Amino acid sequence: MCRLIGIAANEATEFRIVLREAPRSLAFLSREHRDGWGIAVFDGDRGTWQIDKGIACAGEDERFHRLAVGTRGHTLVSHIRQKTIGDTSLVNTHPFQRAGWVFAHNGTVKDVDWLRANVSHERLAEIEGETDSELLFAWVLTRLDQAGVTAAKASPETDRAVAAAARAARERAGFGAFNFLLSDGKATYAHRFGRTMFLLEKSPGDTVVARRESRDGTVLETPWSASRSAVLVASERTNDEPWQPIDDGVLLCIERLPSPHVRLVA
Repeated sequence: MCRLIGIAANEATEFRIVLREAPRSLAFLSREHRDGWGIAVFDGDRGTWQIDKGIACAGEDERFHRLAVGTRGHTLVSHIRQKTIGDTSLVNTHPFQRAGWVFAHNGTVKDVDWLRANVSHERLAEIEGETDSELLFAWVLTRLDQAGVTAAKASPETDRAVAAAARAARERAGFGAFNFLLSDGKATYAHRFGRTMFLLEKSPGDTVVARRESRDGTVLETPWSASRSAVLVASERTNDEPWQPIDDGVLLCIERLPSPHVRLVA
């Protein structure tokens, strides 16, 4: 079991709310998911990812809190881990990065032998850790490689390759649970299978409570501009906003440009 969250925004955004300040932020949820954390942020102006990881419980890690407060970008993929396969170590901590893509997984893959048998030798050689999650990422990249779209801008061909990979795994009896986020910074694929996943769309016209007081008296300020729009996807609702459940077996694509929007892939 793990928890993950992804955000795509139309302008540089501070992500501290979902990481540490929301009622069910990743810092709060890490009380039960204690085996490491990762924060991947895409800077749309530079076109680069910044990825930071730790193996301590996020909520108890000063470095996580420091990064959460200072994290700013256009796309976020973040994860807290409750290990099932693989030791607590940085190489086993999500998100993983390869070929411009980052990947985070929630669930446990049981049919790892089938998965490994269908990953290319090149992608198997890149695996550094022991997790089913990194192997699942290698499987998705293998399908992108076979379609010739790994290094290309996300397109209908990319949709088909990711959807085919997800469908093939879902159709395996006893394969296991695999919610995942796969992002190149401009397009973020969100797949639900076997675990909860929720979607929240925010537009410039939405009411934002800029300043609020928590139950313990702490004053929280929401750094959200009047012109900002965003799409958020998460394992759990982080607050009382109108998050919508994603149906099991669904693959979505969140496109950041020209303005964040979500579309059904499969």
